[in-house]
Amino acid sequence: MRTHLGGRADRRGWWRSWWRDDQGSVATEITVITPFLIVLLVFVAVVIHRGVDARLRLDDAAHQAARAASMQRSAATAVLAARSTAQSALSGAGVVCSSVEVTTDTTGLVPGGTVTVMLSCPVDFGDALILGVAGRRVLSATASEPVDTWRSVGTNPGGGRP
Repeated sequence: MRTHLGGRADRRGWWRSWWRDDQGSVATEITVITPFLIVLLVFVAVVIHRGVDARLRLDDAAHQAARAASMQRSAATAVLAARSTAQSALSGAGVVCSSVEVTTDTTGLVPGGTVTVMLSCPVDFGDALILGVAGRRVLSATASEPVDTWRSVGTNPGGGRP
């Protein structure tokens, strides 16, 4: 079926037969693409795990800080205890924060009251920018602990034990 157009019909026929005779190429494409998809899924799982792990460790640090603050006798020492406990708990857990903001509510530092500690920590997810995750995300946690009902709050003016 030659035409005067220079064999265009022959080329079209060859192209159609080549396109229809595409047996086995799907298996090859899947074989080539599958490793890339697996790597992408593993990367997504690692990023999700890092975020969840950082949040759990921050919650744990907030509970430790609230417990340390609830065992103090004055508001000033409760704030200091909460801050130092939160920083040591986060560094011990491997959470890297550029700065830890610790807010301690000591209005309930009376026998039977509650002490509340709020932590705020910017966590760096810079290596996950490929997935559209923000480079830095601020995680926060809040925890409250009861103050022992049967203890005194202040110190004894006589210098002895309360």
